[in-house]
Amino acid sequence: MDNLIRKIVEESIESSLPDKAVTRELKNLPEVKGRKILLAIGKAAYQMAKTALESDIKFDQAVVITKYNHLKTNLENAVCFEAGHPISDENTIKASQYAYDLVGNLTEDDLLVMLISGGGSALFEIPLISFEEIQGINKQLLKKGADIVEINTIRKRLSKIKGGKFARHCYPAKVYNIILSDVIGNRPDMIASGPTYEDFSTCEDALNIVNKYGLVLSESARKCLNEETEKNLPNITTKISGSVDQLCLKVKEILEDEGYKTDILTTFMDCQAKEAGYILSSIAKSKSAYKERLAYIFGGETIVKIKGNGKGGRNQELALASAKHIRGLKNVKIISFSSDGTDGPTDAAGAFVDGYTMDKLKEKNINYYEVLDNNDSYNALNEIGQLIKTGPSGTNVNDVSIVLIN
Repeated sequence: MDNLIRKIVEESIESSLPDKAVTRELKNLPEVKGRKILLAIGKAAYQMAKTALESDIKFDQAVVITKYNHLKTNLENAVCFEAGHPISDENTIKASQYAYDLVGNLTEDDLLVMLISGGGSALFEIPLISFEEIQGINKQLLKKGADIVEINTIRKRLSKIKGGKFARHCYPAKVYNIILSDVIGNRPDMIASGPTYEDFSTCEDALNIVNKYGLVLSESARKCLNEETEKNLPNITTKISGSVDQLCLKVKEILEDEGYKTDILTTFMDCQAKEAGYILSSIAKSKSAYKERLAYIFGGETIVKIKGNGKGGRNQELALASAKHIRGLKNVKIISFSSDGTDGPTDAAGAFVDGYTMDKLKEKNINYYEVLDNNDSYNALNEIGQLIKTGPSGTNVNDVSIVLIN
């Protein structure tokens, strides 16, 4: 990974850490006579909770629920849990039940501060059906390439705490949401499946998704999908503290300082990872003859339709898919990475490719087409040293993909 790629990744992620935003929003908390409870959920929960606990606000109790290997230390004065992502596990239910019991007797004089980030859907869950079926339904949706809105529309109705139900459980206490958005369009009802926000999706939406993907469901699950979620929560206040727009603007700033003429083409990229790779490589190919330094920036989150049993993530697959069409172009790089530092179920944040990638794969006797068909981008790109690895970043505001010319 060259110095420019390292600079882009490190500085843009650093700028998206939730510290400043959380500190700013904590100054706006309502005054209450009773207890102040802190609950942080998601892949950025550690960093968000750490900032809150180091602030001037004194919390009576605090709970942190995040992904395995995302707790850098055990936070003082907080009960910390690590659990499964992207598929919930037994620790998910244990942690979630602890939080549920903690807020069960709050009064109108109390305040719950919710720090919410992406990944909360898997990490914060008490299922209404068997745990095994919840896992199976999530696996079906992931394998069929459902997007995050579709997945969360289903999840809400199979859960005791999603779709505003957790906020209803806290009533009449006040709930103050500080949200780090990983959902395109920054929909608070979809981020972490909206445990403390009114749900805009409907039962009809959920049943349409079931039919679209041919999901196999038990009668109990189908009954849950016909139960409506919370539509009116008078006890909530919600603030969005970070999003992919800010991430893309920082990438633009970095590249302009390096002498690139830049354009943010979209912050709503939402398609199959392979398709996005073809689009980016087409742009690269059409602009490669230009003599000036050019950069095209895309924000959002693609999806992977799993066909094989390989190892990879959406950013790695996007990058690899683009490699074929820029073969031989010596002045082109395509970079794609996740702001949270973990791309799919891997230890990579993403990957980069250039005009030499296809030849490097060939030298290693790696069949490009077989790798893509088997969704095995991680192993292929790892073999030629073109993965981007950052470790858990402490933030989570979607992905950014970049085309660099010259």
